[in-house]
Amino acid sequence: MSDRPDLVGYHAPPTLSQIWRTLIEVLWRIEHAFERSRERNRAVDDTRVRIFGILILFSMLFAGLAVKAGAVALFSHVGGGVEGAAVSLARSDLVDRNGRTLALDAPLYGVYVDGRQIWDAQEAVNALSTVLPAESAQKVAHAVSMRRIELIQSGLTMEQKDRVHDLGIVGITFQDEVRRSYPLDRQASHIVGWSDSQGRGVAGAEKALDGDIRDAAAGGGHIPLSIDLRIQAALESELKRAMVDYQAVNAIGVVTNIQTGEVLAMANAPDFDPNHVGNFDQAAVTNRAGLSTYEMGSTFKMFTFAMALNEHVANLDTVVDTTTPLFVGSRQIHDAHVAPRNLTMEEVFLESSNIGTVRLMRRAGSQRLHDYLKRFGMLDRARIELNESARPQVPKDWNEDVGASAAFGHNIAVTPLAVAQGVGGLMNGGRLIPLTVRRQVSDRPVAGEQIIAPETSAMMLKLMRKNAVDGTGRHAEAEAPGYRVGGKTGSAEKVVAGKIARKRLFTSFAAVFPTDGPLNAPRYLVLVLLDEPKPTAASSGGTQAAWNATPTAGRVINRIAPMLGVKRDLSAAYLPKGPEKPLVDEVSAADQ
Repeated sequence: MSDRPDLVGYHAPPTLSQIWRTLIEVLWRIEHAFERSRERNRAVDDTRVRIFGILILFSMLFAGLAVKAGAVALFSHVGGGVEGAAVSLARSDLVDRNGRTLALDAPLYGVYVDGRQIWDAQEAVNALSTVLPAESAQKVAHAVSMRRIELIQSGLTMEQKDRVHDLGIVGITFQDEVRRSYPLDRQASHIVGWSDSQGRGVAGAEKALDGDIRDAAAGGGHIPLSIDLRIQAALESELKRAMVDYQAVNAIGVVTNIQTGEVLAMANAPDFDPNHVGNFDQAAVTNRAGLSTYEMGSTFKMFTFAMALNEHVANLDTVVDTTTPLFVGSRQIHDAHVAPRNLTMEEVFLESSNIGTVRLMRRAGSQRLHDYLKRFGMLDRARIELNESARPQVPKDWNEDVGASAAFGHNIAVTPLAVAQGVGGLMNGGRLIPLTVRRQVSDRPVAGEQIIAPETSAMMLKLMRKNAVDGTGRHAEAEAPGYRVGGKTGSAEKVVAGKIARKRLFTSFAAVFPTDGPLNAPRYLVLVLLDEPKPTAASSGGTQAAWNATPTAGRVINRIAPMLGVKRDLSAAYLPKGPEKPLVDEVSAADQ
């Protein structure tokens, strides 16, 4: 009897040896009955006993089989059998917003060899070498020497399986496998991501939506993402062209619908193939759009101007002192090309004056700028389902000096995704809408947190449009005429090994189109960032954003606008007034 109270009255099931002893005892009793019948000369009894004994034996046998069959039928899922594992590994298809396949579970096969059935190992190796890699075929010899079953190769397609099968080698068998496949190879690799051999999402949408992908698989459904493969292809193509034309180290691009927050395309160049992640280095696999932070330079001035306009400390006609030297602590804020006169707020934006921008910031105050940057999402990671969304790098102590630097895009580093989210909020009527990689059920504007007044948003759209026509964004307008492009350039000196690299820039252009129409009209953002573009013939020897990131964004817009239903209207374009201004963007640097 057990000492455990919970086991009182519990009787352990008979062991196999006990059952066997019981069966032997029954058989001996039957045999003794036969002997007694013969001694009594009762043949009938003898026959009856034999028949009865056989009946009992077969009854016990069939009863055992019935119990075993019932247990298998009822409890086969217990213990994680092969069938259970297959279900847990299943993932639904990922498709783009138009239903084109991005990822799917592909039926594959593993080929096994039973070394005990192979008569001539070398003959089998030679035959398999015509179909499989040499190292896989050589495993046959090892299986034969060890006299056991071994896996030769996994991941065979149906065609490869048929070719091995047609060799007619005795001892070769196949096992069904399921592996995640990415039929587009490198395209959209950073936003789609990949999953591991256990069916778990590792990166991108595969990880961010892992639970939903598994659930949808059980119901035979699929998960539509927000991206449009046509737009994705155009963005990737232009980024790769930019890397060649301007000899950039890498390039990043994001396209969003600023009314819904949908990411229509996101790309990094160089990229990778999620089918063979292990063949690429970390630099190619990293989603820099969400994981890398950058000082944005003058692109950041949009946030300073939005604050000044929303706080009514200035309007577009307000004259700002841009000729008097401006000191912050022990350092001087300066412009590369000194203005011959004081500029209006609009001209400060078009000339991208650092001095003018800092003076506007001071009208509202450094702490006010901090509050607005937080409101614009610049002091936190981008709101998106992707795990690849890093926090910004912001000084711990926010003071007048830090505020002055942040006003023109220095001393604060953010991710491209965060910039895309924030700029979208400035251009859609003032609503900060989280980004999403899920396709939305409607193209209607999504409600979001009101971060600036609609009137301020309208003025920012006007500034962006004017800058693309009469400011540093002119090359975007030239590459996409008639699409009413607006935008802001940014050029920042890189910090390498803790030191400022004067001639190594990070350039960016944030574009919005079309800029006309109501604030709730369909509107899209294109953000392009280039790392260390060189002075080449394609850039006319320039290295700043106006000569590389800006025309790249313009070419993207020219290709995707028709896909988005934006019509070209050449009558809406207008030419710059007066002499053409130089395409020089004030560079963000630590000593300015």
